[in-house]
Amino acid sequence: MTQQEGRAPADPQAAMIAAVAVDPRYGELVARRARLGWWLSAIIFIAFVGYLALIAFDKALLGMPIGDGVTSIGIPIGLGLILLAIALTGLYVAYANRHHDAQMAAILKDHGA
Repeated sequence: MTQQEGRAPADPQAAMIAAVAVDPRYGELVARRARLGWWLSAIIFIAFVGYLALIAFDKALLGMPIGDGVTSIGIPIGLGLILLAIALTGLYVAYANRHHDAQMAAILKDHGA
């Protein structure tokens, strides 16, 4: 009898992976993690599209010097976008470490890992 005919996998790790994959808590965890990732991606996407729109439609604004210096306002805005991406990545990692990892550990513990 093969595995496709209904027999449990011979490999215990494969059996655990299969059990975790059908656990409803795991499905909820994956959905929650994906939802958070999409929201954070949307935030950075909107910020970058806004910056590109400024470049396309109001170059003069981005080219305005800051004070009496030679640095234009576009430089700190661009730097702000980079810092936003770093901050959102840090936010995701902190949230995942605090919530997702603990939930995954509980699921694995319940399945004998």
